[in-house]
Parts: sequence; C-alpha cells; structure tokens
Amino acid sequence: MSEHDDKRPEENGDTRADQRGGNGESGNRLRRELPQEVSASVPAARDTPDKDALDQDPPEAGAEPVPEPEVAPEPDSEPQLTGRQRLVKGLWPPRVSRAQFIVAVLLFGLGFGLAVQVASNSDSDSALRGARQEDLVRILDELDDRTQRLEDEKQGLEKQRDELENSSDQAEEARKQTIEKERQLGILAGTVAAQGPGITMTIEDTKGTVEADMLLDAVQELRAAGAEAIQVNGVRVVAGTYLTDSGKGVSVDGNKINAPYRFKVIGKPQDLEPALNIPGGVVQTLEKEQATVTIERSTKIVVDALRAVKRPDYARSSSQ
Repeated sequence: MSEHDDKRPEENGDTRADQRGGNGESGNRLRRELPQEVSASVPAARDTPDKDALDQDPPEAGAEPVPEPEVAPEPDSEPQLTGRQRLVKGLWPPRVSRAQFIVAVLLFGLGFGLAVQVASNSDSDSALRGARQEDLVRILDELDDRTQRLEDEKQGLEKQRDELENSSDQAEEARKQTIEKERQLGILAGTVAAQGPGITMTIEDTKGTVEADMLLDAVQELRAAGAEAIQVNGVRVVAGTYLTDSGKGVSVDGNKINAPYRFKVIGKPQDLEPALNIPGGVVQTLEKEQATVTIERSTKIVVDALRAVKRPDYARSSSQ
C-alpha cells in the first residue's frame, strides 16, 4: 500500500468531519429562520421522528432552541345523554302511526261517553243528595204505599178468580163482577161521576209562567200515587187526555182553561199529598216559576165532570 493510499482515509475522514460540521452550522441557521407557527399538518409528521433528524448532531451550546409546533386540539366527542334526556328524545317529536291514531280516537270517544253518563247520573241524583232525612223517609214511605196498592190489587183479582171457580152459580157471579168492573171502568173512562176521599190542589199563576208540561207532570205524579179520578177546572182527565199551551192559558183536550188551576183528585190523601211535595217534584217546580200551590185534604171529593162515550173506530173486543 502506498503512502498516498494511507493518507486518503485520513483525508477522507477530515473531509467528512468538515462536511459534518458545515452541515450542522447550516442546519442551525435553517432552524433559526423557521417561522414560529406551523400548520396543523406538522403534528402528524411530528409524531414520527425523521431519520435525517436522528442522524444530525445535537445543536451547539448557546444556540437558540427551536420552538415546538403547536398541536391543534381534537374536537370533543359527543356528550353522554342521561336516561331522562334519551327518553325525551325518543318521545318527541312524536311519531304516530295510523293504527295508533285510530286507537287514540276510540279511547277519547269512550272516555267522553263515560264522562257524559256520569254527569247525567249526577244531575238526576242531585235532588236526592240535597234532600233532608224527613224527605227521604217520606219518599220511601210513598214507594212502600205503591207496592202495597199493587199487592192489594193482585189479591183482589185472585179473590175474583177464586169466587168464579168456587161459585155454584158461576153465571150469576160473573154477571155481578161484570157490573162492578163496568162501574170501575166508567170511573176511569170518565163516563160516570165519582166521589170519595182525596185532595184539592190549587195553583195560582199570577206571572203567567205555568205551562202545559208542568200541569201534565202533576197529572202523571197523581196517577203514579194512586189517583182514581181527576178533574181540572171542570174538565175530566182520562187516559187519553192531552194538554197544550194556549196563549196565556192551557188547553185540556181542546178545552181552554185559565189560572187558577184547580185539581180535584180522588184517592188516598196520605199518598197523594206527599207525592206532590217530594224534593224536586211538582210543588218545588211550580214554586220556582213563582207560582203558589195549595193542597187541602178532604174526606169527600166529588168529581162530576163527564166525558162522552166514544166508540173506537178500529178496536174491537177480542171475545167477539
């Protein structure tokens, strides 16, 4: 090996050292000249160290350090929702299907019907709820009396049946019962006069507020209490009687009558008077219309207004 060859490595090594030193000084100058802010793409490159940077020598003492680039903050992830918030988010806005809408409408209709039924029952029972104990006792007594009257009528019919079955002269017994039945039916039909215990009810209407339907309610209440004959201002009331308003008065079967309205009623006074005075009944209704009602009991009431016998046009006895 020649002397020239022996020196070449040393010279080569010096040259490399000089180059390395030169590269270090130039690298420091470049770092000092870099801008202070680096774009957002720098962090991605910063995570992986550069091989050239690893090969470079550390900066010389006294050199100004290169500032590290700022890393942009990552966006926050979606906040966690609570159970109530998830429930509200699932219910609103509502997503209603056609079937659910139909079911909701049906349920609303059912609830509305029940509410109306409860309200109507409450209105019908309001009069009894506000009644006094004495009034309630009187109503119960009236119901007991009606039941007793029906029971007595049933026993009377059974007695007539037994007499017809056990009589030796059934034809004569049937004739007697027929005459008695004809008399009873004549009283009910208004073709014969009648007398007996009962009441007289007088209605003074100075304001002209009493109407036909109020008098009709009085007639129906008297019939329900067991009235057997009724006469209003000289007009006999029968099964087919009708009442209509006529000017300032009332028309009964086409016959106009004016106040005061006087009812003559044959029946049991102990049943007739309480039936008119029940809470929410005839007397209270008329008094609300500023009418004055007077009821008098009597042991003898005469009902002498008669109705002409009218032959039916189409009805015939089934025994013929």
